[in-house]
Amino acid sequence: MSKTRTITLTNQPPVTIHEDNWPIIASASDDWHDGQYDCQSNRWTKWFVGVRQHADGRCIVYAIYAHITSRSGERSYSARRGHLPQPGGDIVDAIRKVCSEISEAECYGDDSDRWPTLAADCIADLPAVALD
Repeated sequence: MSKTRTITLTNQPPVTIHEDNWPIIASASDDWHDGQYDCQSNRWTKWFVGVRQHADGRCIVYAIYAHITSRSGERSYSARRGHLPQPGGDIVDAIRKVCSEISEAECYGDDSDRWPTLAADCIADLPAVALD
């Protein structure tokens, strides 16, 4: 049986999918930590934007941000956003929208500045469109 995943959507209830039925067709991510190794760090931050597509053409575009800290006086942050574009809808627009929405979420320092680059990287990772 395939693994299930719950994806948070913006301004609507989350959805649960079977990952085997909804493969990732494009994504972009970044991470940062303050130690030489992730496991030795006191702070780490992760950014992710992805597009999953069902065989019937439906898509889910979603983004996740997490800043975790164990430093005294500092707090952790997290945010999740997502959209279900209409079948045949504009996936590029949905990627830009999700990244814009999550960049406006509360975050640590200037972490929101990475979202425009991640949006561009995710768009570039989409399957190529064949031209005649």
